[in-house]
This record gives sequence, structure tokens and C-alpha cells, in this order.
Amino acid sequence: MVWVPLRTTRTDRRAPLRAPTPHCCTTMSLEWLLDWSWSLDGLRDFIATGIQSFRDCDATALAAVACLLVLFVWYCYHVGREQPRAYATVNALMQSAEANGVQNGYVYCHSPECVRCTHHDGLNQKLYHNLQEYAKRYSWSGMGRIHKGIREQGRYLNSRPSIQKPEVFFLPDLPTMPYFSRDAQKHDVELLERNFQTILCEFETLYKAFSNCSLPQGWKMNSTPSGEWFTFYLVNQGMCVPRNCRRCPRTYRLLGSLRTCIGNNVFGNACISVLSPGTVIAEHYGPTNIRIRCHLGLKTPSNCELVVGGEPQCWAEGRCLLFDDSFLHTAFHEGPPEEGPRVVFMVDLWHPNVAAAERQALDFIFAPGR
Repeated sequence: MVWVPLRTTRTDRRAPLRAPTPHCCTTMSLEWLLDWSWSLDGLRDFIATGIQSFRDCDATALAAVACLLVLFVWYCYHVGREQPRAYATVNALMQSAEANGVQNGYVYCHSPECVRCTHHDGLNQKLYHNLQEYAKRYSWSGMGRIHKGIREQGRYLNSRPSIQKPEVFFLPDLPTMPYFSRDAQKHDVELLERNFQTILCEFETLYKAFSNCSLPQGWKMNSTPSGEWFTFYLVNQGMCVPRNCRRCPRTYRLLGSLRTCIGNNVFGNACISVLSPGTVIAEHYGPTNIRIRCHLGLKTPSNCELVVGGEPQCWAEGRCLLFDDSFLHTAFHEGPPEEGPRVVFMVDLWHPNVAAAERQALDFIFAPGR
């Protein structure tokens, strides 16, 4: 069956090609499609005419279309490269941490310039250089207290009373007290306490792997005068610990919901801390006063105490205890063996009097590996 055109103004089905003018390039194909019989010869002529029409188009118009296409491709690439992610996936963080030397639940720093792990005479100069770099990229606004702290860091650390003596960095003009009320970081405290059972269940699953002959993978044994002190880090010195986070996925996701968790600099940690009966932790100072340490009680037998700045406090299951670990502090578990270990979930939060601009700058200055 042959299709018959609506208009039959030509008798020859193979009409010779007409050279199209620039204005009729867009209408010629449609006109010929309506006029021709649907046959292989007509299709061949249609294709040939299309090619000729394209050749006859204006060169300036083609150049403009090409330029627009290039600009569109560049725009798509630029937007795709610059668009921030709404969140970082757990796997991405884990792969990043594995590439940066996190092994068996503990960060091994390989850099001799690490301000968290190394004490040397050039530390203040390095911190000041980092502050200058931050100010050039962003602003000096709100940096007065940090600038003052870095400029006079040696004097602050040497003249501090023995009750509070941070080992690395002291930010001046912060209120100092051994313990903080729950209202200091109310949102995060309430969120942790609401998720007490979730964290406890994941700990109990982990603790089943313990035996008398070996230390389970991911756990770290800490030095103590007596007894045993184990820690299981999810975040250690500002870096995610991949294997451990996979084993506590709900607890790890909870960290992302905390508003004041320190997760981007070397002073930020989150871990499960276990004291066996008969354990005493030697008195020591934390590295800085810009944070407050939060302990959520998971298992709290009798005769367990935390002493900060000479003031003793007891943990309670399902409740948070906030303290400034730049004060001299210790902890002990003198309860009977049958009551089992003392267990807390520990996370570092920002000191409530450190302003948002200061937090951003401190994250930059004390970034892991800087």
C-alpha cells in the first residue's frame, strides 16, 4: 500500500532538490514530508535535503549554539563540583579515616607537627600561623580572645594554678568550674539521655566479645596504676574510627544529631569507657579548656567516683555528668567484682561560652593533621 500525499502539485515523485534559502530551512523538511510519498527514494532525498539545509545555515548562528552548549556543560560541571553534600555518609567518613591512619580503634599520629600530640617551643608560632591563615580566608572578626590566648599561651600555661592546667591550649576569659549543670548543653544532654537504651544495647553486644585471654578488636587498653581501663572509640582526636562505627551504627548516627559535639578538631572524642573493679585512673589534665566532657552513665556500680578539681561526683545510669577535664581529675571503681564494670559513654562538647565564630576558627587551627 502506498501513502498518497494530501497535496499533489507535482507529478514526479522524485522531484529535483531545491536549494533552500536561509529563511526556509526550518519549514522545508515539514513541507517535503507532507508532499512526498512514503518511500525509500523520498526518505533518501529527505536526508540529503536535511544535510544541505544544515550546510546552508548561518555560520554565526552555529557558533552561538556551540558557545551556549559549552557554557551549559561548564555550568553543570561547576555546580556539581561546588554543591555541598547534605550529609556525609558513614562509609565515606570511614574510608577517609582509614586513609589517615586509624587502626584498631585508635589514632596513631605520624606527623611530628601535630599540635595535639607534640609539645615543642615552636607550638605558639604554628598556632599563630594557622590563625593568620584562617583570618586571611575568612575574617579577624571575633578572633580577639583566640589571638590573645595564642600570643600569651606560654604565660597562661605556666601561671595557671595546679588545679586547672590544660596541657596544650588555654582560651582566656572562659568561666572556669570543675562541673557544669545539665543546662549548659541542655539539648545534647537530653538527646543522649533519651537514647540511653540504644547506646547500652550496642555496648552490651560489643562487650560479649571480651574474654580473659585477649583484647577484642577495636578496644584500647589504657595505662593505669591498678586495674583495667578499656576504651572503644567512635571518634578519636577529631577522626572517625571506621570499624568501630560500623559496630555501633545507631550510636554513631546519634553523634550527628548533637548540636555541640566537637567532631572536627583534635580535641573532639567520643567513646565507650569501661573501668573494671579495682581500677584507679591516675590524676591528669586534659589538653584544653574549650570543651566540656560529657559522661552518660551506662552501668554504674557502687563505690565508683569521678573527682574533678578535688570535688567528687558519682555517675548515675541514664544520666549525664558534665565536667571540665582541663582541671586535675581522676576516677576509680572500688566496687565488688560481682557488680561488674563501670561503663560510661563519653563525648566532648563545646564549652558553652565559646562563640560560634571562635568554634569555626578553632576547628581550622586544630584540624586533625594540621
